[in-house]
Amino acid sequence: MPLIPQEWLGSHVELPEDLSPAQLAAALVKVGLEEETIHPGAVTGPLVFGRVLSREPKKQSNGKIINYCRVDVGQYNDEPGTGREPSELPSRGIICGAHNFEVGDTVVVSLPGAVLPGGFEIAARKTYGHISDGMMCSERELGLSDESAGIIVLDDTAAASVELGSDARQFLGLPGETLEINVTPDRGYCFSMRGVAREYHHSTGARFTDPGLADAPLPEATPTGFPVRVEDTAPIHGKPGCDLFVTRVVRGVDPAAPSPAWMGRRLQQAGQRSISLAVDATNYVMLDLGQPLHAYDLDKIRGGGLVVRRATAGEKLTTLDDVERTLDPEDLLITDNGGERVLGLAGVMGGADTEITAETCNVLVEAAHFDAVSVARSARRHKLPTEASKRFERRVDPAVAAVAAQRVVDLLVEYGGGEATDEVFVYGQVHQLPALAFPVADVERLTSLQLSEDRIADILTDIGCTVERGGAVWSVQPPTWRPDLVGSAHLVEEIARLEGYDAIPTAVPAAPAGRGLSPAQGQRRDIARTLAETGWVQVLTYPFIPAARFDELGYAADDERRTAIALANPLQDEANLLRTSLLDTLIPVASLNVKRGNPAVAVFEMGTVSRPAGISPAPIPAAGQRPSEEEIAALHAAIPSQPHHVAGVACGPRTAARAGYPVETWDWRDAVEAGRRAAGMLAEVSVRAANQAPWHPGRCAAILKGDRVVGYAGELAPAVCKALDIPMRSVAFEVNTDAALPETVEPAAVKPVWTSPVAKEDLAFIVDADVIAGEVRAAIVAAAGEILEDVELFDVFTGDPVPEGKKSLAFSLRFRTDHTLTAEETAQVRHRVARRMRKDFGAELRA
Repeated sequence: MPLIPQEWLGSHVELPEDLSPAQLAAALVKVGLEEETIHPGAVTGPLVFGRVLSREPKKQSNGKIINYCRVDVGQYNDEPGTGREPSELPSRGIICGAHNFEVGDTVVVSLPGAVLPGGFEIAARKTYGHISDGMMCSERELGLSDESAGIIVLDDTAAASVELGSDARQFLGLPGETLEINVTPDRGYCFSMRGVAREYHHSTGARFTDPGLADAPLPEATPTGFPVRVEDTAPIHGKPGCDLFVTRVVRGVDPAAPSPAWMGRRLQQAGQRSISLAVDATNYVMLDLGQPLHAYDLDKIRGGGLVVRRATAGEKLTTLDDVERTLDPEDLLITDNGGERVLGLAGVMGGADTEITAETCNVLVEAAHFDAVSVARSARRHKLPTEASKRFERRVDPAVAAVAAQRVVDLLVEYGGGEATDEVFVYGQVHQLPALAFPVADVERLTSLQLSEDRIADILTDIGCTVERGGAVWSVQPPTWRPDLVGSAHLVEEIARLEGYDAIPTAVPAAPAGRGLSPAQGQRRDIARTLAETGWVQVLTYPFIPAARFDELGYAADDERRTAIALANPLQDEANLLRTSLLDTLIPVASLNVKRGNPAVAVFEMGTVSRPAGISPAPIPAAGQRPSEEEIAALHAAIPSQPHHVAGVACGPRTAARAGYPVETWDWRDAVEAGRRAAGMLAEVSVRAANQAPWHPGRCAAILKGDRVVGYAGELAPAVCKALDIPMRSVAFEVNTDAALPETVEPAAVKPVWTSPVAKEDLAFIVDADVIAGEVRAAIVAAAGEILEDVELFDVFTGDPVPEGKKSLAFSLRFRTDHTLTAEETAQVRHRVARRMRKDFGAELRA
């Protein structure tokens, strides 16, 4: 994201003298440029001017001569007789090892509390027998230079113009706080000071001077211009990779000529380092105008011209970052020697063969316009998000190419002593964007803004459009830097943006009476509330999974959950499938919580899964007309089943360790109970033993609505826990809530509340060891009838005196009705239950 130095921005648009980065951010956000962050200055804390009042050199035991100085720092002075090391004069004591100053010199002082580049904090400390209450600074210590010839000493003229104790940053050119903004892909012109200055003008009305306009007529192409030939035989999406290429030549540039201080300062504030005059000039103009440029060492170019072409498979290029790259046939290249030698990836990065060096004196300047899609693909393919590619892929203003090239030429002539030759070459031309038909009534129709036609025309003109008014539909031609304006609605959006979104009237629609949540929505909310109240935490996961997830979860080869939809453009190449189960994404979330130190994990999710079995792709109907009934039917047939599920995963302790209370951990019964509760909010359900991945074969239960399985719950298989890095004995459940929903929603029936006493019976039955306790319980409920209030399994016993191959299941039964039950009535129920047990299971009532 671009950094916006205010001093640089102020060269194009009028800024208030006291404008802060926060105020600048507030102005820009009004027109859609969001603040990313505000970076602190290179130096924070007090950095001031001081005058040396005394200097006492003293030779140390190591032979080094150290100066103890008293320095007058104005408002920061210690009063006479005070301070860490009292003095007779208002001043501060400072230790300094440099020797390029004398008493009376004006210097730059960082005081305690200041932080210099590299995180170097200034504090008062005792050293060499004195307390140093600050530091006299060199250029290297302030990040102004890589070398140091001693501390900074102002000449007499500069010293007379500054006040002791005043801030030294502006004088030294040190950047203060700098705003970084976030630019959306459709606002690529704001990757330049030119674009941001224009937007500040739109926000505040401040006077704006467009630096993209030439100060003087640009030189015409000449026969002696350095030629460029474009041979794009494989354009992407039907558009040529390069439609404009400007070259200029500057000869006799002094290789040792430094970049001017103002340019280096602005580049530093914008996050760029100064390299050399030729390179700095191209970088500076790019940041200023938004046009990426490239400077070649003219003497290293072979063949007398450049060729723009696509790569051939297997070609190599060593880019400026010293990385050899294997090229793709889609890559657009800059070449020389008749197209044989590759010089760079067009719009991305140049090569090492023709780079500017310390010996370069003849410079070829390139300013071209490359296709956004071509550059974006190359940048991503080679993982090279350069400053140039960031701009080209967001589409650059082609009309500024020649202006940008001239600016670079002017800088090389003025500061490098070069000569601008008449070698001017231009390939292609600037193509204006097509005019748009703009129904003026769309402004009110789409935004409810009631603006005069004059106001609408003024806004469109201010953003650079050419407006031809006439009738109800105007002709509006967008400027070359706004290729995102391709329809009437885009123009309306610009009008609303600059008029102010807060000016759009608010009309809240009235809610129609008699409507609310659908029955399914209400029941799903009940499920979420029930799970939350029993200790589960709701989460939301991305529905994208890798193909390897099915193996990790142990799905069989013929499991229908392996049939998944593959995404054409996934967010991550390795996660390109839509989940077929909520556990596909929920188990990794539980694992992540455990890794992050969460002591107890119990998470659940509600959402849809995709089950594409039985569908077939449908052709996309042509635009411009209503699809036929057959096409619509084919589209509907191509939509996969997307049932709504609820699932949960839990592991670790259910309760925290407390004195006198044992720690409870999640086990398979908790998962079964949670699944039964979730499904039970929708229908009467039962459970039975099952074998279904990813659960443990011996600790898995199916949840049934009648005879139909609507979910599973239990302990996860050890192999699954290991594959997904989740603790052993973790538990999970998943319920298809769509399948559990009742076909018709009946009014809630409230059971009567009986106040009569409860009658209790404990019954134990000896059954075969493979009999499922849940089925026994269901038979008891059916046999006991309506007076049965509750039944719970409270004991499972094997061993003597229970015969081998048998087990004892003990149930506690509670009976209640509208009167006090007699012993005879409860005995009748007991006999009915016993008969049913003998009939269904061959069970014997245990004494």
